[in-house]
Amino acid sequence: MARAPRAGSVRKVKKGSTGKGSGGQGRQALEGKGPTPKAEDREYHPAYRKKVLAERAAQKRQGGSGARSNTGGGASQRRAKSDDTELVTGRNSVVEALRAGIPATTLYIAARAEMDDRVKESLSTATHRGIPVLEVMRPELDRMAGRDVVHQGLALKVPPYEYAHPAELLDLTIRKGLTPLFVALDGVTDPRNLGAVIRSTAAFGGHGVIVPQRRSAGVNSAAWKTSAGALARTPVAMAPNLTSTLKEFKKAGVFVIGLAAGGDTELYDLDLADQPVVVVAGSEGKGLSRIVTETCDAIVSIPISGIESLNASVAASVALYEISKVRAQKKA
Repeated sequence: MARAPRAGSVRKVKKGSTGKGSGGQGRQALEGKGPTPKAEDREYHPAYRKKVLAERAAQKRQGGSGARSNTGGGASQRRAKSDDTELVTGRNSVVEALRAGIPATTLYIAARAEMDDRVKESLSTATHRGIPVLEVMRPELDRMAGRDVVHQGLALKVPPYEYAHPAELLDLTIRKGLTPLFVALDGVTDPRNLGAVIRSTAAFGGHGVIVPQRRSAGVNSAAWKTSAGALARTPVAMAPNLTSTLKEFKKAGVFVIGLAAGGDTELYDLDLADQPVVVVAGSEGKGLSRIVTETCDAIVSIPISGIESLNASVAASVALYEISKVRAQKKA
């Protein structure tokens, strides 16, 4: 005789359900998460803080300043960072960084993030490369990304950006048989402007962006985000002294063009567009510095009406477009 089921022990089945198990569907949601990082690699774990403090102490004992250059000729430089890491945020920026093979250390994905093609590719690439993937709650990712940063549920921890050397970047462009086209920034301190300039440089066939070592925006999460991934394929060079770098470019046959209101030449009358060129843009408030202005071969203005000036990223974009148009016409 069959025993009657104990009260409360009957499994309720929702209407329309077969009552069967998930058949592994729940397991599929876990695919692509990758290995769990070690305790010292998790930013929220006490072991991570202990590791960071130990590294800083070792660096101080060695007399390091935190700003290091690679061996082998000093081809690249680093800016000093307090935590020695950077966070790339946004789906385009993350997927482009992973495609470029940047040595990332952790991929963060917000819980219940929408799984579009970029997220799927990011998870697949990170898993294939053995990069740990961590699923975190969205408020935690908000905190990690920083205030007012739109991360779109995806972030990638990477080492500090490796800056190219301006002279070596120029030599590489010439060796490739290309007509150099660079953008240099003078006194631009907003990383979002830097990111926008990088994006325009990539869009209009430029070969790199040059920033001075002092009083300038550097490559950080805001620059990565604004560049929409272009930073992964457009190099940024750091000049210890911008004026000296521009003079070295002039010796190498590159014309230096400064963008400023009231210039001697209007952009649309510029006859140097098909020559090796570096376009220098200054800050919206102060414009080009006096010494940089004196170094330029020509001061070029962009005809505008209704406003007093354009910010660095917009002015550089307009100049790059005009130069690329002239070059395309000359080739045709």
